[in-house]
Amino acid sequence: MVSGFEERRFCLKAWAGLSLGVVPLIAAAQTSGARLMSLRDTSRNRDIPVLLRLPTGQGPWPVVLFSHGLGGARQGSDVWGEAWRLQGIAVIHVQHPGSDVEVLRDGGIDALREAASGEQLVARVRDLRFVIDEIARAPSKQDSPLAQLRIDALGLAGHSFGAWTVQAMAGQRFAAAADLSDSRPKAFLALSPSMPRGDAVSAPFASVTRPFLAVTGSLDGDPLAGTKSGEARASVFDALPPGQRAMLWLDGADHMTFGGQSARRQAALAAAAAAAAVDSPAAAAVTARREAMATEREARHQALIARITATWWKAHLLDDAAAAAQLRTPAGLAAQDRWKN
Repeated sequence: MVSGFEERRFCLKAWAGLSLGVVPLIAAAQTSGARLMSLRDTSRNRDIPVLLRLPTGQGPWPVVLFSHGLGGARQGSDVWGEAWRLQGIAVIHVQHPGSDVEVLRDGGIDALREAASGEQLVARVRDLRFVIDEIARAPSKQDSPLAQLRIDALGLAGHSFGAWTVQAMAGQRFAAAADLSDSRPKAFLALSPSMPRGDAVSAPFASVTRPFLAVTGSLDGDPLAGTKSGEARASVFDALPPGQRAMLWLDGADHMTFGGQSARRQAALAAAAAAAAVDSPAAAAVTARREAMATEREARHQALIARITATWWKAHLLDDAAAAAQLRTPAGLAAQDRWKN
């Protein structure tokens, strides 16, 4: 259906840390500000699991929808979700049936490879559109927790395959697909974005005209393919139209850095991968292949990403002039890190 996207094997960039959502060992949210929910899309006969994080105090709140990578789950990327929540931004982590952790658990790595498809990209876009529709309908529903969210201050974020989903909704064009963009989000964040390959569309990002932040780093490559450089991901910034784009490049950060897992969740995922080594050696290899530089710098990198991305949301969802000023030259970058806008 979306043959121009068929980077489907791309997503063993997404598998590159399983987003990192390998096994849902942490079944409950790790903060009192989070709530597990399931939204029913009757038009598709589809249940969409979500994790909602609400700031303390009284709303309404700006909101960011987060799309996980291939093999991920709604409990993933908790570092980003909690950091944004603490800055007064609600977050909805959306789990995508068909390209989530259940595919890996039920069918293994081969099934996960097959899930990296154009069909699943379209399904993910429809999931996010439905959640946005639910936010828009919430004020008319009694006691809906989504009623505290501002549809006029909406952002989209995602990691790896989730970044592809964000790119599509921001306006990336594909050779064999209808327009997948959505006009309602005000700003976008792609963690580990990817350039299209083998796509006949010229200037695929020409229609991405709203604020778009790409975040990657020097080791943000494809671990299963043995590539380590993140330069290909950084080229997304160069392909975006000037004016509303920005890029954060972190020296020594790898694909797992941008997955945004807390130390506790990473430990659980690593244990699960090790336990699965007999049936799925690739799963165990994912964590073992990390460069020492990436693990040593991860805490600093993730703190920096959390702060800069929260500032990004404040600047572009809330029109915060002070936040916009901070984004001109973000503080805390190391000598080899880069910020472009």
